[in-house]
Amino acid sequence: MHLIHDILARLPISDLTQCALPHYLLGAFRRKSITFFNGLTDEDTIVYWFQSKSFSIDLRLSDAHNTSIYDRQGWIGDTLWDEKNQLLSWHIEQSYQPRTQWPEPAKLYPIGNCILEFAPSGAYVEDWRQQATTGLFLGLRLKQVEHMATQQQYKMEGGLIISGQHIAMVQSRLPEIEEKFTHIADLRKAAQQHIHDDDINSYEVSIALGSDEIRYSTISEHIGTAINLDQFELLQNGQLRQQKLLHGTEYFFYYELDFYSPDFHFIGQSPASVDAIAWSKREQQHLFEHAKIVT
Repeated sequence: MHLIHDILARLPISDLTQCALPHYLLGAFRRKSITFFNGLTDEDTIVYWFQSKSFSIDLRLSDAHNTSIYDRQGWIGDTLWDEKNQLLSWHIEQSYQPRTQWPEPAKLYPIGNCILEFAPSGAYVEDWRQQATTGLFLGLRLKQVEHMATQQQYKMEGGLIISGQHIAMVQSRLPEIEEKFTHIADLRKAAQQHIHDDDINSYEVSIALGSDEIRYSTISEHIGTAINLDQFELLQNGQLRQQKLLHGTEYFFYYELDFYSPDFHFIGQSPASVDAIAWSKREQQHLFEHAKIVT
């Protein structure tokens, strides 16, 4: 059965009040720029961040088609919100890279459809733009996979987030492949230690924008193909199971529902004081003459 056409109507709608994260963080975000403490600014690296209730998906590519397999970045991680200090951080068990490249928590400020992320150390500030407006919001977190022939089960990292018309999915390396990276911090060193490029490049993070067709991915061969939303079933315990191929072998993928809303309104404006609104109306002729929504 198809996830969207056959399964969604049977899922319980999530209670937004049970989400600990500030609601402006939910959705799909494109990084417009990053500015570093030394004055350098990067506006060209492809970076997307999808946020569900309790986990996030991240993809970073210096070039859509020509990023070296040793330099690609992507991960899925538990999202941790420090209410007292208003800091966002992530717990990442496995990522495409065998080391943590972005260790700092984030100090976040929403303004309009933009989220400014400041590194507390002063290392950088990132400008993120919300891509979603309204529509389906779904987060599924992979809990385990099962080899269909042997019924052996494995713990793998993975998940799926649908934010409006945009989709992000993650599928980590198989455990026996991931073990090869245990004492390696640099993927080029992995290659020097005779870890095959196919093993390095078997961690998938794929992003589809405006449809289910993959626009960006850690696996170049998947660009232009569709994210697989078929062969799902809803189990009695509330989990969702999908049958799919992994390295040419049939597996069951078991997901838990993280968040579901059939018609979610993603936040694209931020609060302002009465005086600020009055000022903007009073001065709108020169303030908004060339202004437009940038995503």
